[in-house]
Amino acid sequence: MKLCIVTHQVKKGDGQGRVNYEIAKEVIRRGHHLTLLATEVAEELHQSSKVNWIDISVKNLPSELIRNFIFANKSAGWLRKNCSAVDLVKVNGAITTAGSDVNAVHFVHSSWLRSQYHLSRNRRDLYSFYQWLYTVLNARWEKQAFQKAKVVVAVSQRVAQELVDIGVPRSHIRVIVNGVDLQEFSPGVASRQKLGLPENVTLALFAGDIRTPRKNLDTVLHALVKVPDLHLTVVGGTENSPYPQLAASLGLSQRVHFLGYRHDIAQIMQAVDLLVFPSRYEPFGLVVIEAMASGLPVITAGTTGAADIVTPECGVVLPDSDDIDALASALLSLVSDRATMQKMGKAARSIAEQHSWNTMAQTYVDLFEELSNNEEHRSHPHLSPSKGPIAVP
Repeated sequence: MKLCIVTHQVKKGDGQGRVNYEIAKEVIRRGHHLTLLATEVAEELHQSSKVNWIDISVKNLPSELIRNFIFANKSAGWLRKNCSAVDLVKVNGAITTAGSDVNAVHFVHSSWLRSQYHLSRNRRDLYSFYQWLYTVLNARWEKQAFQKAKVVVAVSQRVAQELVDIGVPRSHIRVIVNGVDLQEFSPGVASRQKLGLPENVTLALFAGDIRTPRKNLDTVLHALVKVPDLHLTVVGGTENSPYPQLAASLGLSQRVHFLGYRHDIAQIMQAVDLLVFPSRYEPFGLVVIEAMASGLPVITAGTTGAADIVTPECGVVLPDSDDIDALASALLSLVSDRATMQKMGKAARSIAEQHSWNTMAQTYVDLFEELSNNEEHRSHPHLSPSKGPIAVP
């Protein structure tokens, strides 16, 4: 099989990039030939004799919207000229204006646009207007991209339902959840002192972008007021974030520890006791499965896609992400019973072990081989030059 993956990045350290990196490794392991239309590719991949990297360079362009648009049209041009060189095309969302066999969806912009927590509903400035325009255009382009795909892969049941809501037939959708590195994220004990964290206290972790209300740190802070024996460590860039000031105004400065943006999240997870992540809008949420792999009980919300894999044996899924009392009650129930926390952490690890990156990649490549063996998917009508690029409205 000659597979083509179209994506911006194929490397570790990037959520979508990591997914494609693991898929690429499995494709190579099975002996298939791989073409990558990408801007960045991990060195060990593009050095492989089975990988052909077509560098779609857009790095010096001034905005993400422009970079994405140029990338989409450049990659489509290559695909239409070289459709005979590939058996199957895998893309992400509206990454290219050409069609595809498999479109893997990590985020549905139409749903995000409708959310009351979209930045444009909370701010009125040039940046919020740009975010609104970016979301509107991507929502339109995605719908067209999904229509051109043979199979649409959702990273969670939440995303699958969002796809159905915008008209993608449920029969065209498969759900393949994201994976986790079971070696990098594993149970252990890290030194709190070296991480600048307090010792001899129960410590929860919150990790995510804390510049906007989407990840829901405000609800966590308000709940923490009602749980006096719990400390919270927060991983996320604090520049232009309102939450350090909110923590101070709530009298939590001594119990909330802002660490800023960090690269050592795996070590931090080994130093804490549980994860609290009731995100208001999250198609999946890698931090949830990473915490589970680290042996941590998890408190999240049904608005987080990764809640699909959180069972009562390993955590708590809140029906309402904004219910301060329910969150405080869940935190109190864990903080007051360390034996239960430890038991839930072991169950969390067992569930995470079913979702390794290898398992995810194998599921994707099984799908590719299934489609490649179907004669219907070898003619590439979706790459026909007659289908011009999507016009910017």
